[in-house]
Amino acid sequence: MPGVVTLSIGLLLAIQAVREFLLPDTWDIRLVLDLALVPARWTLWFDPGRASEVIRAAAETGDPSLEAAREAFARFIVGEHAFQPWTLVTYALLHGSWMHVIFNSVWLAAFGSPVARRCGALRWGLALAGTAAGGLLHVLIDPLSAGPLVGASAGISALMAAAARFVFQPPVSGYGGPSWQVPPHRPAETIPELLRNRTAVSFLVIWLLTNLLFGLVSVPLVGESAAIAWDAHLGGFVAGFLLFPLVDPREPGRH
Repeated sequence: MPGVVTLSIGLLLAIQAVREFLLPDTWDIRLVLDLALVPARWTLWFDPGRASEVIRAAAETGDPSLEAAREAFARFIVGEHAFQPWTLVTYALLHGSWMHVIFNSVWLAAFGSPVARRCGALRWGLALAGTAAGGLLHVLIDPLSAGPLVGASAGISALMAAAARFVFQPPVSGYGGPSWQVPPHRPAETIPELLRNRTAVSFLVIWLLTNLLFGLVSVPLVGESAAIAWDAHLGGFVAGFLLFPLVDPREPGRH
């Protein structure tokens, strides 16, 4: 794997290990409060008058047996009145479990590697842009949620979309290796070209339908109890798809 992908995966695993084996529970809770993305914080910062809506939404959403705990946490969020803009990207550093971080690491290795090989480490900011876009869409779609959002999935979705712009191109004539390993550099497919590429279209349709299913029925990740934040995935994917041409290095002599 490219070094930047290896370092990214190593960082995510190291953070999970520190939280799991070294941090006391109170410190870990504080870490989540400081780094996770809580949509209600953003909503209340711009419109403090919606405090009662946040508390009511927390009480009415999810497992009835946890209603009191959710309402208490929502009241805490209302009382702290903290904006914490850095959480728009730092939420990607935290994960809910080992299953969560390992699952994301596999997808990061698969789709981050071709993007890193093509674009280089300095353009790895595409993943950060996808993370921020995913977090922002999550806030816009679920503004009253007091539930912390964690996970690198939005940034990985941006890399998936970026990779889709070039990894499904037909093999280069005369080149014997896989096109996503060390191919001669070719321009990324334009949107019309991509729509004529059946493999790429199939990938995009399956990805979008899968995330739509997650959103409609709140399907949890295998081995997890929390539902997937499909809107964050979608925001990251769209950002990666549209922004990739801006970070894609031009061929020598092309203008």
